[in-house]
Amino acid sequence: MAHIRYILFVLLLSLFGFSPLQAQEKATPKSGEGITLFLKRHNRVGADYQKEFIRLNKKKLGKGNTLLLGVKYTLPPLHQKESSSSTKRKNYEPLFGKALASYKVTSSDLKGACFYLVSGHGGPDPGAIGRIGSVELHEDEYAYDIILRLARNLMMRGAKAHIIIQDAKDGIRNDRYLKNSKRETCMGKPIPYNQVQRLKQRCDKINALYKQDKNVYKRAIFIHVDSRSKSHQTDVFFYHQNSSAASKRLAKTMRSTFHQKYKKHQPGRGFSGTVKGRNLYVLKNTKPASVFVELGNIQNRFDQQRIILSENRQALANWLCEGFVTDYNRYKKK
Repeated sequence: MAHIRYILFVLLLSLFGFSPLQAQEKATPKSGEGITLFLKRHNRVGADYQKEFIRLNKKKLGKGNTLLLGVKYTLPPLHQKESSSSTKRKNYEPLFGKALASYKVTSSDLKGACFYLVSGHGGPDPGAIGRIGSVELHEDEYAYDIILRLARNLMMRGAKAHIIIQDAKDGIRNDRYLKNSKRETCMGKPIPYNQVQRLKQRCDKINALYKQDKNVYKRAIFIHVDSRSKSHQTDVFFYHQNSSAASKRLAKTMRSTFHQKYKKHQPGRGFSGTVKGRNLYVLKNTKPASVFVELGNIQNRFDQQRIILSENRQALANWLCEGFVTDYNRYKKK
């Protein structure tokens, strides 16, 4: 009878697309991982997996369903269609948010290119803070939203894109006023409060990925929002690595792209964005040719429109992407 009951149990499990061995699979989270990234690392993406994970591990989770270090959690069994050797969903990035996680590769403009995308600050450091009335604008939230939009653009054109700073909850958002949080991690690891450690962490991550990636064309971008006096209106401006001709060329290409776009969409306005070499920590200590972008003055009411309007954030991402496409085409012609 016991043998018959076991067979019936196995048959019932198979109807739901998993085996007894799959049902018992367990794993321990890495430092700083939330449920979304933890499950993604184990090829389980989507709300159904998250609900099942919480149900299986309710008594082991911390406050607000947080993961605890050193605890072994039971993983939800892989759905049958995902239990093959190729479990990662193609053209799907949950960091973009539920509505935009799936994307189509619409061209091969950037096929063979690899990018390392870093939004400034994050975690315990909000960066510069602007205000509109009683609402605070945190630099890290707006830089992150634009990085996600840029990453999606690049991936739709066939590129590989590493999103270095990540928020497991905030996808691409269309709100004017983006809610502030301290959830951001450096690809799953907590972001240090100390500035030098924080910058070193992201540079080390980029350099480790850079060493692994086999792509010939590899570029990094750091996106920030500057803070100056309220009366100081600025255009987008660019910094490059002092020792890299490729970095300088990329920054100039970005600046030229923005100049052309303003000429087309706002004729007569002009564009005063600049390109300069800077000895910034992240530019000095990253191996790929890199560009550091300041999107404007978060204190200035005109510059604020550049980041609080979702259509403007998308335009910035589009133009940065086009700058990369132009630079990549020039690289291939060399």
